Amino acid sequence: MREISLHILDLVQNSLAAQAKNIWITVMENRFEDKMVIKIKDDGRGMSEEALDKVLDPFYTTRTTRKVGLGIPLLAANAQACEGNLEVKSVLGEGTSLEATFRLSHLDCPPLGDMPSTLIALFSASPEVNFFYEHKCEEKSFQISTREVKENLTGLSLQNPLVLGWLQDFFKIKEQELQK
Repeated sequence: MREISLHILDLVQNSLAAQAKNIWITVMENRFEDKMVIKIKDDGRGMSEEALDKVLDPFYTTRTTRKVGLGIPLLAANAQACEGNLEVKSVLGEGTSLEATFRLSHLDCPPLGDMPSTLIALFSASPEVNFFYEHKCEEKSFQISTREVKENLTGLSLQNPLVLGWLQDFFKIKEQELQK
């Protein structure tokens, strides 16, 4: 995939398919350490040891619609191509966590991409899920939780176009502040 945000979208789709009610997304960029770390954690149904052993095999999937599952193997390949790695942990009945690392300055390191649009797509498609997003860049960071947003909406839906527009603008401003 050409952007990290697309990997994140794909991985969160896996979390949603695993019936997660809470999903944590963390992006950490550190130019001084020349490293980007992407973490996704959920409280979905988790994976068995057998499934966890096969998670990097592109020809293994739990889906019945297709016989391949390329999302996690593609992320692993992207991370390894950038002198990083992918670690997947899962406990059946408790959830799954993934951590991908990339060397930021590597020629093949994909850009983060459009995280504001990725988050808006996830939030609006799954308003019943609690998303927790954190983005750190050196000493700066910002966090947002859809649980907090929903508590402050006073009668508006997370899917309301005005709310989504405000969130989109908020994310863009916060992302720009991190890069200064």
